[in-house]
Amino acid sequence: MATLLQTTTFFNTVQTNKKNCNSLFIKKTPHLINLEGGRVQFSFSPRRNGVTVSAISSSPGNLSPLINEDIPNLLNKVTVFDLDGREIVISDLWKDRKAVVAFARHFGCVLCRKRADYLASAKDKMDKAGVALVLIGPGSVDQAKVFAEQTKFRGEVYADPTYSSYEAFSFVSGISTTFTPKAGLKIIQLYMEGYRQDWGLSFEKDTRTRGGWQQGGIVVAGPGKNNISYIHKDKEAGDDPDIKDILEACCS
Repeated sequence: MATLLQTTTFFNTVQTNKKNCNSLFIKKTPHLINLEGGRVQFSFSPRRNGVTVSAISSSPGNLSPLINEDIPNLLNKVTVFDLDGREIVISDLWKDRKAVVAFARHFGCVLCRKRADYLASAKDKMDKAGVALVLIGPGSVDQAKVFAEQTKFRGEVYADPTYSSYEAFSFVSGISTTFTPKAGLKIIQLYMEGYRQDWGLSFEKDTRTRGGWQQGGIVVAGPGKNNISYIHKDKEAGDDPDIKDILEACCS
């Protein structure tokens, strides 16, 4: 059950989850948010052209990246590719609509195949609310095509061969975030459910050169290029947020 905290500045309402002190829902959002070890710092600005962030989810005890007015500029320089090889500015994916955008670890990842399914299980609710479902993976268009064919993903699939979208959102990467006890147990469970890693995709150059250590996240954004209403950053492989949190951010 969530606890409710109220600040006295600008009628802001901050809601934190007891299981994760860094999950926030902010009704009227400041331009600058900094989260560190459960401490929330707000800085307000009269400027109106900044990104709007109304929810951030990340691992407790770790510093969340600063969400500020540089983010729109970064995202406006990031491009991804659709399955036909067309280059698209990433923020155009939510410019005229609201979208749930999932970022996969890589296209061969067994955990990401589960993420695709668990998000697709809520697609009817997203469709009813007029929300698009998008998945982005680091790698080539050919890898994205194989992933789409294998998973029969019900949303849109895009490739980010330069990892630039991951860098813009400061998603974590590293061996220590990949080989964790929790991730290992989840992989065993997924294999028992019938999911499989595509080792061919996993060891292709686009993935191998990065070591496969990249983690992803989930964003709810739009309509409007600067309107980001929810960010979840995976703290380790397989760190899926509760689908109820995503639906609350996108469809409530």
